[in-house]
Amino acid sequence: MAGTTQRKREVFPSKDELSVALAKYTANLSAKFCKEKGYFTVVLSGGGLIDWLCKLLEPPYIDSVEWSKWHVFWVDERVCSYEDPDSNYKLAMDGFLSKVGIPNENIYAIDKHYAADGDAENCAMLYEECLRKLVKQNILPLCTYGKYQYPQFDLQLLGMGPDGHMASLFPGHPQIHVIDKWVTYITDSPKPPRKRITFTLPVINSALYNLMAVCDDHTEQCPRSIAEIFKNNNLALPAANLTAQVEEMWYLDQAAASKL
Repeated sequence: MAGTTQRKREVFPSKDELSVALAKYTANLSAKFCKEKGYFTVVLSGGGLIDWLCKLLEPPYIDSVEWSKWHVFWVDERVCSYEDPDSNYKLAMDGFLSKVGIPNENIYAIDKHYAADGDAENCAMLYEECLRKLVKQNILPLCTYGKYQYPQFDLQLLGMGPDGHMASLFPGHPQIHVIDKWVTYITDSPKPPRKRITFTLPVINSALYNLMAVCDDHTEQCPRSIAEIFKNNNLALPAANLTAQVEEMWYLDQAAASKL
């Protein structure tokens, strides 16, 4: 799905400075949307993102952000129990969401029972049903592309794996090509755990703002993938397909950007 934006990037000397910028970017958009429409829809991912969001738990943001107006989603989730260390829900609750005043009914997690049973197909179906209900409640608007419509989020906070995957859309796997669903699933993820659900690419690209944050932990592959995306626009890497309706921003630490 094509967006309307150009890929932007900022490079930071360290993860700490990237975290400061990530918090400011998120808080500014929260203030903008809460003022304009009374609430803010934000999509989280897993990995290091929750650690990098920790600056929102400090002044001035902890007291100034209108947490009660947030609606929180996940771009992808591992099909496991809420208590499993692999759970993105657990990661976000333990490290971030439990420390701010977001109403429980505004936190939209994977179905607890099917996830614990390992039923990826039903988890994807029910998460899509959840999004469709929120469209009917006018929490999520629709973005039209071609003959399909997709839910539109205010901000998605994304990460990229060293292999260029984003969400649970992996290189060489068919999920990247799904356009007739909002949420799909994978049972043979190359990165464990193997069962996951994920937003489809058109849903990801329907967001108004997409912020991709990438820090490299001393790998050779991650800087190469970043270079392939920014120099060659190698669409075989799922993250190279990212766009947005208003702004697509990449925050990189110096290590991730080392081959640019």
